[in-house]
Amino acid sequence: MKSLLVAGLMISGFIFGQRATNDTIGESTLEEACAFPGRLSIKQKEKPLPLSKKGQMFAFFGWNRGAFSNSDIHFTGNGYDFQLNNVSAKDRPTKLGIVYIDPSWFTVVQYNFRAGYFIKDNLALVLGIDHMKYVMNQNQTVDFSGTISDPKYAAMVQNGQVNLSDEQFLTFEHTDGLNYENLGLEKYKNLVHKKNIDLVWSYGAGLGFMFPKSNVKLFGNERSDRFHVAGMATDLRSSLNLVFWNHWMIRAEAKAGYINMWDIKTTLNNKPDKARQDFVFGQVLAGIGYTFNTKKYN
Repeated sequence: MKSLLVAGLMISGFIFGQRATNDTIGESTLEEACAFPGRLSIKQKEKPLPLSKKGQMFAFFGWNRGAFSNSDIHFTGNGYDFQLNNVSAKDRPTKLGIVYIDPSWFTVVQYNFRAGYFIKDNLALVLGIDHMKYVMNQNQTVDFSGTISDPKYAAMVQNGQVNLSDEQFLTFEHTDGLNYENLGLEKYKNLVHKKNIDLVWSYGAGLGFMFPKSNVKLFGNERSDRFHVAGMATDLRSSLNLVFWNHWMIRAEAKAGYINMWDIKTTLNNKPDKARQDFVFGQVLAGIGYTFNTKKYN
């Protein structure tokens, strides 16, 4: 019995000593924290900046204006093989109105869509649709080279030139539209980080295919008006993104690129009637988006 009593006192003393030691350490730590607030830090996994971390995503919808360099358009088909040189064109923006915000009419305007996923910190893989519109200027006289077997249309060529203004020889546009379906890589850098607002800059490049709905009427034939994979394009782009409350985004972007379409449908016949052209394009766009995390953060 005496031995058990001695053993119990020893164990009790050990436990009490441990508690006293722990309490002393706790008090010391608390006192040190109060005396030197900068010395003690508690590490937490903070929510990352928008448009910065692997696993983040964003979606964007906006509207664009485009510009196009002059181009040579080569036409081939039954009874003709000719080229129109230095043809000018412009875009066709829709008049400002409710059509820009009406979901049932959004494809009428020149619009852009983006969906991005950050495959690495500050590096996003971006799927894009650029719905531009390309309209050949009708009121122009262009240089002509080649042959036309139909005497009616061959007679419209005077001194190596053809006047397009009366629309009898040709009308030519990609208005439903000049669709550039692309995949790009974009690098992001945070420029301003304030409470509830961030300014993020990006730059990158893209590559994709052209899926236009070309409206072409050549030599009085029935108009060709259908979607068709006509060629490819590539671009360089840069954007500024103003992000509010870590999620809502206003995006302004500029891009320049090169388009090569070697299989533009010009009549309702699948073969051999077609045209080909290549040109440089520029585009500015703006719109709204939303960014979010696919990973949880404390």
